[in-house]
Amino acid sequence: MARRTVADRLAEALGLVLGTQQLPLRLRGWDGSVAGPPGAPVVAVRSRRALRRLAWSPGQLGLGRAYVAGEIEIEDDVFETFDALRSVGRLAEKGSVPTPTARERLALAGTALRLGAVGPEPAPPAEEVDLGRVGRRHSRGRDAAAIAHHYDVGNEFYELVLGPSMVYSCAVWASPDVGLEAAQEAKLDLVCRKLGLSGGDRLLDVGCGWGGLAIHAAQRCGATVVGITLSEEQAQLARKRVAEAGLTDRIEIRVQDYRAVDDGPFDAIASIGMSEHVGRAHMPAYARQLHDLLRPGGRLLNHAIAWNAGTATWNPDTFIARYVFPDGELLGLGETVGLLEAGGALEVLDVEALRQHYALTLRAWVRRLEAHWDAAVAASSPGRARVWRLYMAACALAFESGELGLNQVLLRRPGGEQPPLRRDWI
Repeated sequence: MARRTVADRLAEALGLVLGTQQLPLRLRGWDGSVAGPPGAPVVAVRSRRALRRLAWSPGQLGLGRAYVAGEIEIEDDVFETFDALRSVGRLAEKGSVPTPTARERLALAGTALRLGAVGPEPAPPAEEVDLGRVGRRHSRGRDAAAIAHHYDVGNEFYELVLGPSMVYSCAVWASPDVGLEAAQEAKLDLVCRKLGLSGGDRLLDVGCGWGGLAIHAAQRCGATVVGITLSEEQAQLARKRVAEAGLTDRIEIRVQDYRAVDDGPFDAIASIGMSEHVGRAHMPAYARQLHDLLRPGGRLLNHAIAWNAGTATWNPDTFIARYVFPDGELLGLGETVGLLEAGGALEVLDVEALRQHYALTLRAWVRRLEAHWDAAVAASSPGRARVWRLYMAACALAFESGELGLNQVLLRRPGGEQPPLRRDWI
């Protein structure tokens, strides 16, 4: 009888777990052996430590840890491979995977022993964070720590991923062929038009990033801008870019929590990709704060990712929470609108869905990351580059499938001049 290879045993174990021998992946073992359907995306399991991680943390967290640590490698197109991996996860989540029999569980235990998957839990990769001991969730100190984890990973790294615009939010694509820079400029222009910005208007940019919107609003619309961020590294580069554009008299960049802003009123407020960090329980206070900072008739644009697959609750033990957006919380569109307009403090003027645009944006970022892989690793770490590759590729697929959405909600504070009769801002 032929000797059973590592890949044979891995494929058999995966088939038992999934309840099928029609595997969506081709597996390569650390001994060089290969098993699985020809033509399927290849996942290389480089170390027994990957199996130990999965034994201790089954599901996306264990898989993510193994990938970030380099113990699992993607050999083919990242999107095709992650789509196959997500299909495995969907089978389990839908309950379509049968419970292994006692005999199958015994076989799995034997396989685990033979492959060296039994042993102490490996330490998580250095890129993992757990903010459970850093104060109360969504306190100002803990929010600052969460933002620093994601955004203070090196401005050079972000420039390699985002491109010259340094805009880290969904672009607006006239077509898939226009290119990332043109699509980001179109998004900034759309935001300014929706806010009705003109010369002399005062804009508050909540979560200003590296200053892209602030510079655009000042240059193209003549606005005076206050941009706030909790990231020291973002603020440093944003101020440099403002100075290089000759706009220091029109733009002020602050390291400041939105809850600490007290120098309103503003004619308009943009919150682009920031409310995902606020938290469900704090959304009413967030809406009240921004309402109070607006002049009567002033507009607020809230641009945020939405969870479209039912009601989601915050879970600290997911890959996203541990590696990407600690304490981040996604709401559905209906819930977001309801919280923003609660009590009639803010009036909804328009809602626009940009889900497909974010899928295109994420794919463009992944292409840039892969094209500049060695430089991105040098600017951060191998694990950090792997985190961004995994999360951006997986999110692109989630936007394409409709699991995630991206919506711009335009609101106004009642009073002042009446808004145009219909969509004059587009």
